[in-house]
Amino acid sequence: MIKAVLFDLDGTLLNRDESVKIFIERQYDRLRKLVGDVPKEEYVSRFIELDNRGYVWKDKVYQQLVNEFNIVDITWEELLQDYIREFKNNCVPFPNLIRMLEELKRKQLVLGMITNGYGQFQMDNIKALGIDKYFDTILVSEWEGIKKPDPQTFIRALENLNMLPNETIFMGDHPENDVKAAQNVGMKGIWKRDFQWRNVEADSIVNDLSELPLVIENLSK
Repeated sequence: MIKAVLFDLDGTLLNRDESVKIFIERQYDRLRKLVGDVPKEEYVSRFIELDNRGYVWKDKVYQQLVNEFNIVDITWEELLQDYIREFKNNCVPFPNLIRMLEELKRKQLVLGMITNGYGQFQMDNIKALGIDKYFDTILVSEWEGIKKPDPQTFIRALENLNMLPNETIFMGDHPENDVKAAQNVGMKGIWKRDFQWRNVEADSIVNDLSELPLVIENLSK
């Protein structure tokens, strides 16, 4: 019987790819006079490439951008602070996010979240999506001192929720850090399909968040 659902954030609930694209285009427009003669398309595409879907922190990304494009009227530190301050205003949820969370709460499931990243930055994004109120526990790797796929982060979330692994599912977009890591501690691992991987072994695969309640129902049988 499934009693609790744990989620990843980026790429699972937050459409990070789309959010990054919107943010960096708006950053260019806001800071156009300071960035210099860099064409917008080049600035945007290079940022997205260096960002590597969030696996490279932005201090390194902006240092590289400033060096490559010879930006002199604004520092990489100022660009980074702009990112930290403004990204939350560009957060795009995946379709049916609120509807899915509401349905799970109606079914009296306990909800939690485990996300890698910087504490306040991630919390700002969660609040920007308007979903913080749905979760009974939220673990952010910076604040916890551990990050996925470390099994202790999953165990800590289970302890916070007072749940057993076999009563809990975890849904995320990364085959190893999310799905496999959750399965390794005895949880069901659900894969939120992502174009970057194929042939992922999971207990179930979700294309749209609206599918999750039925998946949970089937896994509870």
